[in-house]
Amino acid sequence: MESLYTWLTSLNALLWGPPMLVLILGTGLFLMIGLKMMPLLKISTGFALLWRGREKGREQGDISPFQALMTSLAATVGTGNIAGVATAIFLGGPGALFWMWCAALLGMATKYAEVLLAVYYREKDDQGHYVGGPMYAIKNGLGKRWAWLGAVFALFGGLAGFGIGNLVQVNSMADALEVAFGIPDWATGLLTMAVIGLVVLGGIQRIGKVAATLVPFMCLAYLVASVVVLAVHAEAIPGAFALIFTHAFTPVAATGGFAGATVLAALRYGVARSIISNEAGLGTAGIAQAAGTTDSAVRSGLIGMLGTFIDTLVICSLTGLTIICSGAWTSGLSGVAMSSAAFESAMPGVGHYILSLTLVVFAFTTILGWSYYGERCWEYLAGTRAILPFRLLWVALIPLGAMVQLDLVWLLADTLTALMALPNLLALLLLSPVVVRLTNDFFAGRKATLYYP
Repeated sequence: MESLYTWLTSLNALLWGPPMLVLILGTGLFLMIGLKMMPLLKISTGFALLWRGREKGREQGDISPFQALMTSLAATVGTGNIAGVATAIFLGGPGALFWMWCAALLGMATKYAEVLLAVYYREKDDQGHYVGGPMYAIKNGLGKRWAWLGAVFALFGGLAGFGIGNLVQVNSMADALEVAFGIPDWATGLLTMAVIGLVVLGGIQRIGKVAATLVPFMCLAYLVASVVVLAVHAEAIPGAFALIFTHAFTPVAATGGFAGATVLAALRYGVARSIISNEAGLGTAGIAQAAGTTDSAVRSGLIGMLGTFIDTLVICSLTGLTIICSGAWTSGLSGVAMSSAAFESAMPGVGHYILSLTLVVFAFTTILGWSYYGERCWEYLAGTRAILPFRLLWVALIPLGAMVQLDLVWLLADTLTALMALPNLLALLLLSPVVVRLTNDFFAGRKATLYYP
């Protein structure tokens, strides 16, 4: 077992090392240039389309565009927005937040293209539901000889989901509730299993409704709590931005409990945590957006790219600023403990409780979002007959995740997640002419029908 763990650690370091980060950032830059900066210039258009909602009689899909985006956000806004940001700052210093922003801006182009292709090449399954994602974009966009690559994505995604989207999330929930409130891990596992089961067994319509209710509330609540922390440390905000921009390009020396960091560390950990948090480059968002009601893949892409904006440029930025402004980044703490110290500094006696509850809700919604991703991956591999067994297994594994140590599972899931990115990024590059053509047609007022095999 120890040799397996060592081997996986080496493989994980390779997969999430500089070559992968360059590939993901390079793909985002390539798409951003090809789209002539459109994702950045049309952010307001994306929000306008989101709030416009569904135009009845014209669009087809299983859930509303808003529900599709909230389902995608449910999966991405998770423990990475709290623990992941803190870890990036712990390892890379305040400058890591700058590189998170850069990666997210390029990631908007990547997310736009992922969603556009997922919706354009989506299909109807034999139950009448709309299904899409990188696997369908590969099969229908690149031709049958590439179908094996879609199956590779689905296999890696279907396996990774059980770890990163299920076991490790409920494990984080159980740890947070046990430390903050003394709730036994087994109780958290059983209660979570019951609630998740009620939602997941209802399919995408129920997941979409719950996500549309819960995700905006949790994001707004976290925003308010973070603003309170920043208000208490308001005088430190200008200095925090100075640290962020200064140490994005110059090393930061050891100070307090912080060990110091190089510019390369800030770049590496900032970019890596941004990608892991918002999942731009992994292709997952398109799976949820493909179920949304639409008559235009470009409209879906404009709405879908907002997920990266909200996840990283809003939620992760709030976490990072609270950590830097409060001085928690020099405490020597890491992960959730660092974020908890930041909240506790502004709200003594209650801050760590607020953060613990936030972590629980974030992890809960991630389980919901990834349940749909995993379901669609296994449906691609085995057909609709795989749906019910997958849902039952997904729910049954939850108590296990709450009660056991998952170091190996986390490492394996993290490695599989990186492997998901490779076929998706290849498809994005090969199908980029389709992305550019459909985008140009849309903004020129030319109607483009959706592709159906």
